[in-house]
Amino acid sequence: MDPELPEPSTDVVSVPSQPSTAHSEPDAQGPSEGGDSGTMSQDAEVDMKEVELNEMEPEKQPMNAASGAAVAGGAEKNGLVKIKVADDDAEAAAAAKFTGLSKEELLKVAGSPGWVRTRWALLLLFWLGWLGMLAGAVVIIVRAPRCQPLPAQSWWHKGALYRIGDLQAFQGGNAGSLEGLKGHLDYLSTLKVKGIVLGPIHENQKDEFSGTNLEKIDPTLGSKEDFDNFLQSSKKKSIRVILDLTPNYKSQYSWFQPTHHDELFAKMKDALSFWLQAGVDGFQFRHVETLPNANVLLTEWQNITKSFSEDRLLIAGTALSDLNLILKLLEPTKDLMMTNSYLSAPGSTENMESLISSYVNTTDEGCRTWALSQGALMTNFVPPPLLRLYHLLFFTLPGTPVFSYGDEIGLEAATLPGQPMKAPVMPWDESSDPGMSGSGSANLTSVEEQSKDPDSLLSLFRRLSDQRGKERSLLHGKFYVLASESNIFSYVRQWDQNTRFLVLLNFGNTQQTMHWKSSNLPDGGSLPAEVKLMLSTKSGRKEGSLLGVKSLTLEPHEGLLLHFPYEA
Repeated sequence: MDPELPEPSTDVVSVPSQPSTAHSEPDAQGPSEGGDSGTMSQDAEVDMKEVELNEMEPEKQPMNAASGAAVAGGAEKNGLVKIKVADDDAEAAAAAKFTGLSKEELLKVAGSPGWVRTRWALLLLFWLGWLGMLAGAVVIIVRAPRCQPLPAQSWWHKGALYRIGDLQAFQGGNAGSLEGLKGHLDYLSTLKVKGIVLGPIHENQKDEFSGTNLEKIDPTLGSKEDFDNFLQSSKKKSIRVILDLTPNYKSQYSWFQPTHHDELFAKMKDALSFWLQAGVDGFQFRHVETLPNANVLLTEWQNITKSFSEDRLLIAGTALSDLNLILKLLEPTKDLMMTNSYLSAPGSTENMESLISSYVNTTDEGCRTWALSQGALMTNFVPPPLLRLYHLLFFTLPGTPVFSYGDEIGLEAATLPGQPMKAPVMPWDESSDPGMSGSGSANLTSVEEQSKDPDSLLSLFRRLSDQRGKERSLLHGKFYVLASESNIFSYVRQWDQNTRFLVLLNFGNTQQTMHWKSSNLPDGGSLPAEVKLMLSTKSGRKEGSLLGVKSLTLEPHEGLLLHFPYEA
C-alpha cells in the first residue's frame, strides 16, 4: 500500500515589512515550511516590482514620525510609494511626439496639383507687384519737375567784398601794420565777407614817380614777409585778398602826369605778374576814367590777370555816375567788375526802382557790383535812417555787394575846420575816441557794443551776409520787379524749386500800404496769400510770423525780407 501523501498546508504566510538580514534567526518552522515561506516571499518581491514602502522624504513624514515613536505590534510605517514607470509606457509617450513628414512625403505633397497652382499664383503676384512699383517710380521721375543746373560762379559771386583803404585808421591808435591787420581776421570772418580790398600799401611819395615802387611794401606798414604771412593767415580764414595798385594814391592825380605814363604802364605789367606770383587774388584800380585809352589798358591788365588764373579778379573804380559812360568803360572787357557812383547821384533814392532796373538790364551779372562809390563810406551819401534799407538792398540784389570798412556800423567821416578830410578811425571799443580822430557821430557806438545788441546795424549786416551765402535764390536767382501803386520798391528773387524771397523797401517818409498792380511771377505762378517774415529793418515785428500779402503796411524807411516756398 502506497504511503499516504501529506495534505497541502493551509497556513497564511506573512510577508515581513523589513527585508531579512544575514543575522536573522532561523525560522521556528520545519524545513518544509521554511522552504515554502522563502519561495512565496521571493515571488511576492518579484510581483511587487520594487515597490518600497519604507523610503520617504523627510519633509513628507507624518507628524507623529518626528517623535521617533515606534509603531506598535510591528505595524508598517506610513510612507511614500515610489513606482518605477514601465519601459513600455515611456516608449509609448515618445512615439506620441510629432516627427513631421519625411523627405519622400514632402516631395509627394509638393508635387500635387493644388500646391503647384498655388506656387504659380504667388510667383505671378510677386512679379506683377514688382513691375507695378517700377512703373510707378518711372512715372514719378518723368513727371517730376527737373532741377536746373547751377550756374558757374566764382568766389566773388558768393558774398560781399570789404574795402580797407587805410590800415592805420581801420586798426585805430597811432599805428597800423600788416601784422596788426592779421589780428582782425577773426572779426572779418564774422562778417562773412569773401574778400578784402587792401590798400594801396606800396611805397609812394606824393607826385614823385621816382619815389614810387609798385613792388615794395611801404616800410611804415611792414615788409614783404609780413605781407606773405598775412596772405597765409587770410587764406586759412577763407578770405581772399585783392590788392589796390592805384600808383599815386597819396595825390589827387592817381596816375601821375602824362609824361610818365609810358614808363608807368610798363612797370604796371611787371607789378601785376609780381603780385600774382606772391599769391594775391586780384587787383583794384581807382579813377580809371582819367586813364588815356582806358579801354585798351583795362583789357590788357585783365588779360594778364586772367592768363595767370581764371580765379583772379580785376576791379576798376570810377567816380562816374552816368550809366552810358560806365557801360562804355566796360564794353571791351570781359568779367571786369566796376565800382561807381551810379546809385549815389542826386535824387536816386526817389527813383531807386528805375535806376536798379536799368542797371540790371544793361550789365552782366558776372561782373555786376553794388556800391555807392569807389571807396568812400556809405554815410557820405545815405542819411542814417536809410542805412538799413541800403544794406538789405545790396545783399538781396543780383551781383556782388561792395562795402568800405565802417559801413557795417554806420561809421561817419567828419572834417575839422581848416583841415583836410582824414580817414575815420574804426571804434573797436569804448576806449576809441571818434572826436579825437575827426570821425564818427555823437550817436555812434563801438563794434563791441553793437556786437552785443541784436537790433544793431552790425547785427543786421552779419545776418544778411550770412543769409546771402546760404540761399540759392539770393546767390543766383532770377530778379523780378513787382509793380505796385504804392511808393514801395518790391522785387522777388527765386531760383528753381528753392525758397523764394520777397523784398519790400519803403524809401519814403510816410507809412505805405501795398497795392499790387500784378502779383504774377516769372515762372507763371503768383504770390501766395501769406508770406513769412524773415527780418525787418525796424524792431517790433515778430520774425517768423505770417503776413497777408494784400494787407502789407510798411513804416517810414522800413524794409522787409519775406520768404515763401516753391509750389509746383
